[in-house]
Amino acid sequence: MAQRSPDKKILQIGSPVPRNASLPWDKVVLSVVIPVFNEIATVEKLLRQVREVPLDLDVIVVDDGSTDGTRDLLVDLADELIDQLYMHEKNLGKGAALRRGFEQVKGHVVVIQDADLEYDPQELPVLLEPILSGKADAVYGSRFLGGPHRVLLFWHSVGNRLLTLLSNILTDVNLTDMETCYKMIRTDLLRSLPLSTKRFGIEPELTARLAQAGARIYELPISYHGRSYSEGKKIGWKDGVSALGWILKSNLLHPPVPRWTPPLEDPWHTDLSPD
Repeated sequence: MAQRSPDKKILQIGSPVPRNASLPWDKVVLSVVIPVFNEIATVEKLLRQVREVPLDLDVIVVDDGSTDGTRDLLVDLADELIDQLYMHEKNLGKGAALRRGFEQVKGHVVVIQDADLEYDPQELPVLLEPILSGKADAVYGSRFLGGPHRVLLFWHSVGNRLLTLLSNILTDVNLTDMETCYKMIRTDLLRSLPLSTKRFGIEPELTARLAQAGARIYELPISYHGRSYSEGKKIGWKDGVSALGWILKSNLLHPPVPRWTPPLEDPWHTDLSPD
């Protein structure tokens, strides 16, 4: 189990994020898995923002073959800001980096965090609340539920909505943002899901596996500060085509997925490690 260091913040009365004070904020450990590829301009600021989140965190960074100096920077920051750091010698894809991080989690709950500053880590406690309150097994942060967002890339948002629609048709769930980065999942549930994709297909694959397992999925609005391609955005139309293929494969040609049954007592109440 990840241990809380004395200088890390835990939710207190007066915290700027909404929360139910009766929930066990001081008992749960949240693993934040951060895949990184050529993000030297943003990754340090992102890591410092993550460390400001008032939760007990297990910060896992997986560098996916960066070539712009990000790797050296991460090594320099490791002692101060990172709990676990892993390096891929070559670029294997976001899915491969996330699966590497998922294998190493020490927290009760896992969340995906991109390193590009498009998503605000201060919203993580809000996403965690439905899980702690026993309402959800997984929570998606939706960019399309009315949260503040930068106005940018119309056709990109159209593509996201079309992919979400097709995913919803095949999974029979009513998400508004299947492609969101912010997916928060109980560790015990996540470890039961068979995952195989290496690249951006991880988003539809995770969604399909959660639906096939019968997990309770919540969506909450989040803010979104999208980048333009000139500012470093990496995902493109080819990734959209690949995601389309993974939606079909993950739903029509999937391996057996065990049906999820929540435990009688949550591990953060029993102080049991998810290992």
